[in-house]
Amino acid sequence: MGRTNQAVLVILCMLRTVKAFEMEIIPAERIVAQIGDMLILTCNTTGCASPNFSWRTQMDSPLGGKVSNHRTYSTLTMNPVSIVNSHSYLCTVICDDGEKKEKKEKSVKVELYSFPSDPIIEISPSLVAGEQATVICRIPDVYPSDHLEVLLKKDEHVLHREDFQDDDSMNLETKIVTYTFHPMAEDIGKEITCVARLPIADMDFEPKERTSSQMQIVILNANFGPQNTTITASPSNLPMKGDSLNLTCVTQSNPPAQIVWSKRSAEESIQHLIKNNVLSIPHVHFSDSGQYICEVINLVTNKTDKATVDIIIQGAPVITKLSIEPSTTVKEGENVSIQCSAESNPPPKIILRRKPDNANMGPYSSRRILLPSVMFQNAGDYECMAENEFGNSRREITLNVKSRLEEPVQMIPLIIAFSSVAAVVVPAVAILIYVSRQAKVNGSYSLVKALRLKV
Repeated sequence: MGRTNQAVLVILCMLRTVKAFEMEIIPAERIVAQIGDMLILTCNTTGCASPNFSWRTQMDSPLGGKVSNHRTYSTLTMNPVSIVNSHSYLCTVICDDGEKKEKKEKSVKVELYSFPSDPIIEISPSLVAGEQATVICRIPDVYPSDHLEVLLKKDEHVLHREDFQDDDSMNLETKIVTYTFHPMAEDIGKEITCVARLPIADMDFEPKERTSSQMQIVILNANFGPQNTTITASPSNLPMKGDSLNLTCVTQSNPPAQIVWSKRSAEESIQHLIKNNVLSIPHVHFSDSGQYICEVINLVTNKTDKATVDIIIQGAPVITKLSIEPSTTVKEGENVSIQCSAESNPPPKIILRRKPDNANMGPYSSRRILLPSVMFQNAGDYECMAENEFGNSRREITLNVKSRLEEPVQMIPLIIAFSSVAAVVVPAVAILIYVSRQAKVNGSYSLVKALRLKV
């Protein structure tokens, strides 16, 4: 009896260790898969030595995968996963141990998405400030696109937002967002990025947001023509004669503009100077006064701009001219002009007069003395004095006046005529003197007798 009881206990223990027939699908219930990836569904059993497996879709659609059966499990491999795999998959297992036949089924739903890579951003190759530019953002292979949201951002500022909620496409597509804007000079250096979002609330996958990668970030480098061109004069635009002068031309341009300096004189003539943003004159003179022009050109945009500054050199006067026309040596009766000119800033007061420094000595003028018929007494030293608030300057010139008769060419005819007259007159005068003396002696005078006696 004891042995019988022991045998029963062993049998009961063995029956208890035999597992019941069970099955499961791995992953269970709900699977989120990215299109293009590989997906393996596993139908696993326990408690059945030789199960019989079968797979099908609940919609009786093509299976779209490869089935591999093993002793206690079966796999359905989809490589790659495509849109046709968006189904609920049913695994059926029949366990027949000879005594009884059992059938079990379980299903799993495969949900698909596609968000494989970061957006790709493109922008016009050459941006010109104020001119229309186009930004294009491409989001490759998106599914489902009716959940797609796209933001175009300039730094942290949203330039454009677009969603595709009305897109009913059931295909894998690259979505394109295009935005047109006008970049400005202040946009230089700012980042344009494209942010794409696929916020499907009931699907668990990462990432749900993608931003154009670092290599795809576009740094705005808008080309624009010169603008806001200015000239700075150092120390000022009214330097003193002899000082140094620096003119600096500044402009906003991308790429940097070419700068050319020129000068417009008082006679409206244009003098081209240097190609540089700084024009330096170590020691200025009055001749450096004038209007300086900074012309700038952007060789890419072919846009130009310019700025001007009037430079006036200040200082004590410098007499630039003191002259006598037609010459410093003239003849009596000629017309003579004495002129004096000087330059300075402020303009000088000019006094031109004959020395000594006495207004009564005359002539006197501010810049010019005219002698319509010069006389000998007009000869002498003439003085020009120029003065302003910074100082004065003096210069002298001498006027020489000659008697036309002093010239040898004019004296020769007079000498000849005088000699001829003297040859006749002198003997006659001698005879008259002699006759007069004889008359006094004799008391009477006879010219004939006197001549005879003389002979």
